[in-house]
Amino acid sequence: MRAQIVPVVIASVLPCCAGAQQPAAPSPDNLPPVGFGTLGQDDISLRFETQNFSISIIPLDERIIRLLAPDTYTSLRRLLESRQADIDEVARRHGIRQALVLLVSFFGKQDNARFDPEALTVTSQNRFFRPVELLPVTPGFGDRQLRQRETATAIYMYEDGIRLFDPLTVSIAGLSTDQWEGILRTIDRERASVEARAAAARTPT
Repeated sequence: MRAQIVPVVIASVLPCCAGAQQPAAPSPDNLPPVGFGTLGQDDISLRFETQNFSISIIPLDERIIRLLAPDTYTSLRRLLESRQADIDEVARRHGIRQALVLLVSFFGKQDNARFDPEALTVTSQNRFFRPVELLPVTPGFGDRQLRQRETATAIYMYEDGIRLFDPLTVSIAGLSTDQWEGILRTIDRERASVEARAAAARTPT
């Protein structure tokens, strides 16, 4: 069964179309300039819909969030900075060099909506990944239960080996999504636009 995908304010094995060419992953050292992005969270997010709750997932990768509009980028950057010590400690403890970090939110659609936060898995390059650690952002995340219209959010960390700039599969509760490939195309187009806008801003008039 496929989850309904709705653009929102976060990825799954995605089959490539025959002959489709994936954009090359930017180097971690080759970051887009800050302040020239125009994307919204909806543009880089995936969402699962179940009877009891919605799940939204945002990749907190600097190569991606710098393509967001400045206010949105600043908000996510501040969140990352506030938890950087925790993220670094988890990476050190698990021997992770380049973790996949996701911001995951569960939104209750009815009272007593129960969820299993550890069940969010990623398949990349035919490898199966479970989160190595969850860092709660909102109080009560560990209760695994939501009231109607309540949100529980955490930072998810996955070990090395997930290729975020290639097609991949995110699954939970027997549902999977295959929209990341399309989001990668949006990211690739916006990166080119950001570079062009930054170059134009540097050019004397």
